[in-house]
Amino acid sequence: MELLLQQVMAGLAAGSIYACMALSVVMIYQAIDHLNFAQGEMAMFSTFIAWQCMQWGLPYWLAFIVAVVVSFIGGVLIERVLFRPIHNAPVLSNLVAFIALYGILNSGAGYLWDFTIKQFPTPFGTKPIFANGLMDAHEAGMIGVTLVLLALLYVFFRGTRLGLAMRAAAANPESARLVGIRVGWMTALGWGMAAAIGAVAGMLIAPVVFLEPNMMLGVLLYGFAGAVLGGLTSPGGAVAGGFAVGVIENLAGTFIPYVGRELKLTIALILIVAVLMVRPSGLFGRNVVSRV
Repeated sequence: MELLLQQVMAGLAAGSIYACMALSVVMIYQAIDHLNFAQGEMAMFSTFIAWQCMQWGLPYWLAFIVAVVVSFIGGVLIERVLFRPIHNAPVLSNLVAFIALYGILNSGAGYLWDFTIKQFPTPFGTKPIFANGLMDAHEAGMIGVTLVLLALLYVFFRGTRLGLAMRAAAANPESARLVGIRVGWMTALGWGMAAAIGAVAGMLIAPVVFLEPNMMLGVLLYGFAGAVLGGLTSPGGAVAGGFAVGVIENLAGTFIPYVGRELKLTIALILIVAVLMVRPSGLFGRNVVSRV
């Protein structure tokens, strides 16, 4: 029983990061109807920026804020410079652009900071917070920061005019334009927010997986699994899916024979395929009906 609780708590901690990645993936998907395959590399590059700021002497939380702000600006610029000109291009053009962005960020990080593994600090420490060691301070910190971030996003999208405008632009761009909403800039702001959320995920998971240019590949796959499981049309469902994937992959790696740590990533891929076969819209997604 204690082992089960330990794996569930660890799964929730990892799931909080997958939830952030799933949310950032869904935000961009709702804006442009494509999956951002470079989302993990954007988060990785932002984490390197935070690490560099700390090497220059900035305290952790100031470096954290700098990385989030830079990520937001970078996300807006990527949408304006790279993806706005190909907005109406074929799907393959967007796919090639995402792959190019992935390669640029990955190679750029390797060139600037090399490919050696680096340690990334945690402000929470690693001491157990329960007597039985079910969860350490960093895992609790990951969950806490994620919940605060999700609460702020909920208030923003539900209680502010800008948040409502962004939701309207994503749900029905034509109607949003008719009431004076600048849909193009709402899309750019969505990119910026998705990049900032990804940066938070990268900085929280870096002390666990260590910092190097390929650190976010597995995390992004788990984020995709969470987004597909919850529904690509449901931000709340994507968050729930991210937490669920974290718990499922931990329990599978512990209790299913022959899975172990080496095949945990396979669980995410199996989950993606299974959900697409049974319910393509996800558990909380809506079915889109097109009239012809």
